[in-house]
Amino acid sequence: MTPEADEARSLVLDEGAAPERLDRVLARTFDDLSRARLQVLVRDGLVQCDGTVVRDPARKVAGGSRIDVCVPVPRAAEPQGEALPLTVVHEDEDLIVIDKPAGLVVHPAAGHEDGTLVNRLIAHCGVSLSGIGGVRRPGIVHRLDKDTSGLLVVAKNDLAHQGLSAQFADHGRSGALERAYLALVWGVPEPRTGTIRANLARSRHNREKIAVVREGEGREAITHYRVEALPGADSVTALLRCRLETGRTHQIRVHLSHRGHPLLGDPVYGGAFKTKAARLTDPARAALQDLGRQALHAVELGFLHPRSGERLRFESPIPEDFSRLLEALG
Repeated sequence: MTPEADEARSLVLDEGAAPERLDRVLARTFDDLSRARLQVLVRDGLVQCDGTVVRDPARKVAGGSRIDVCVPVPRAAEPQGEALPLTVVHEDEDLIVIDKPAGLVVHPAAGHEDGTLVNRLIAHCGVSLSGIGGVRRPGIVHRLDKDTSGLLVVAKNDLAHQGLSAQFADHGRSGALERAYLALVWGVPEPRTGTIRANLARSRHNREKIAVVREGEGREAITHYRVEALPGADSVTALLRCRLETGRTHQIRVHLSHRGHPLLGDPVYGGAFKTKAARLTDPARAALQDLGRQALHAVELGFLHPRSGERLRFESPIPEDFSRLLEALG
């Protein structure tokens, strides 16, 4: 076991318990860690069974076995600047608005230590970038999923960070914050204009997913939507404009999937709808495959400038991959 371990955990399996995969035992016992994360710990040699390092997550462990796990200290090193492309929509001494392309991770995390938006911002903004939010999330007041494209604002100093964070915490309920997304979904929601109110929480079955939970559980989540267009034939797909009243992780993706209208191309929440692609034309199927991500774009962002109080509003053009899919759908 490495001396740098932040936390040592252990468990002893009940005598007489049937042999079971190591990663399943760990995931059931340590439910604050994802199964994927636990598998990485095993492969990194940070798990012992009866005093012997085990590197195979699928190894069967028998009843009475003692299992020790080391959860290492997270890397606290400050991200380094990387002079990589940024699409800057607006910039002043306090903040910067970016049009983020799909595929770009916002801030460093396990598996994405460099090449992130934060790395690019550090190189672009230099010492002016706000450090509030932790060294690995300087200036970040909200985020977009890796494969969601569109508008994102970042604070460059403490004043801006505090002012923007307050607006995002309020979600625009009493202020000027506006966020709108274009979402291309399977089927046509009814009614065609409506509100989805469904609490969200981390899935108990898959820690990397978010799930709808009963009222009184999880966190309140509210999404307003409107059908903008019906591309394609036979109402196979619909283009929605969604406005957030709350900003939960994966909110739009989970809410629409819960209603039976998941986003095209969503590998996490739309997998059960893959067969619907058979109803598309050949060009549309090819364009959907080329998209290779969920069809979600942050098209509009508005807020009050944290220093001047001026109302700012920005729009992002539909990116090429999304636009090609819309054209192919007809």
